[in-house]
Amino acid sequence: MRAPMIDVAVIGAGPYGLSVAAHATAAGLDTRVYGRPMEAWARHMPRGMLLKSEPSASNLSDPGGAYGLAAYCRPRDLSCSYGEPIPVETFVDYGRWFGSQAVGDALDATPVAAISTDGELFTVELATGQPVLTRTVVLALGFLPFAHRPAALCGLPAELATHSSEHHDLSGFADRDVTVVGAGQSALETAALLLEAGARPRVVARTGELAWNTVPSAGRSAIERILMPQSGLGTGWRSWVWSELPGTVRHLPAATRRHIVRTTLGPAGSWWLRDRFDGRVPVLLGRTVAGSTHRDEVILTLRDAQGGLDTIRTDHVIAATGYLVDVERMGVLDQDLTRAIRRTGTAPALSKHFETSVSGLFVVGLAAAATFGPVMRFVHGARFAAGRVTDGLLSSLKSRPSCAGALAPEGDLPRQYAGG
Repeated sequence: MRAPMIDVAVIGAGPYGLSVAAHATAAGLDTRVYGRPMEAWARHMPRGMLLKSEPSASNLSDPGGAYGLAAYCRPRDLSCSYGEPIPVETFVDYGRWFGSQAVGDALDATPVAAISTDGELFTVELATGQPVLTRTVVLALGFLPFAHRPAALCGLPAELATHSSEHHDLSGFADRDVTVVGAGQSALETAALLLEAGARPRVVARTGELAWNTVPSAGRSAIERILMPQSGLGTGWRSWVWSELPGTVRHLPAATRRHIVRTTLGPAGSWWLRDRFDGRVPVLLGRTVAGSTHRDEVILTLRDAQGGLDTIRTDHVIAATGYLVDVERMGVLDQDLTRAIRRTGTAPALSKHFETSVSGLFVVGLAAAATFGPVMRFVHGARFAAGRVTDGLLSSLKSRPSCAGALAPEGDLPRQYAGG
């Protein structure tokens, strides 16, 4: 007995994957979203973390707007007011609730092992070994594949040098000397949480001075709101354009887009973190890590702005040094698909509908920032991406093999289709 393939396979069940699936399902497309909902946020963000984005900029997206963060928080007596940071645990629970409400039966927690082409179709191989035929694929891989570590740390063993995304429970560092490299929110909050977990943290940053975001003000005048409009990326007309009109960023020269992504909302700590950090965590400013060795402990060689070198000794190094999108690190794509993707730098070059140069293969989230700008680094970009991608899916599917015309043998189908 034979059964039809699916229209859309969404790979990744974080904010972008769930939002795309909600829009695609509402558009009548036979959609599956693969992966455990909000898994990266639940297991790769430190316990006790607070979201840097405002609650109004932390909504996942469904077409009717019925399942925003406020719709989850208010019946549960959870605060989601302006200026009140959201605990990561609340955001994880919200995302899972959103999935159950807006995506429902389209959820499949099975991880994906590999993706390849099968003529004009795609074969998605699940971790169970089961293949799924699909007409289109949306990669919503999030941030984990792209964790960036300074080259100077790469010679250290994994048990001594990690990336900030590898840590959920920092209590294991109690009574240990830990050096955090970086100057952004991830570095500063990780250091504060380490201190509160009983560790002895320090921060090493190449900047000459730490930056801190200002306390938000809800009571601005009408003139202030006109001159400095509020957006999902903060205040100001530039931030508003990058946040609310990301489609315009795609038309800018590639070098300009890269500059915008690199400089918009640069490394800075949230206003609410400062009291937990200032005067409590030692900071070495104007230093870059020039080298590292290890014996009984890690020895870091630091270079200052004048080229001078000194060393520090520490038990562990955490690189809170951000993410670098690279098509070669997407992992799930086979070599033929990887080679076929046209790029802007190391990131995929995307159409106005987030489609790669491989027809029917779409990319959203952080990996789309090189095309659509800095809002793709944040949850706020999910609304724009989900709507645009769904339009692209509907357009692409018109010219691709129909479900009726391309059938797979029952033995090659996942359980949910067998006997269908």
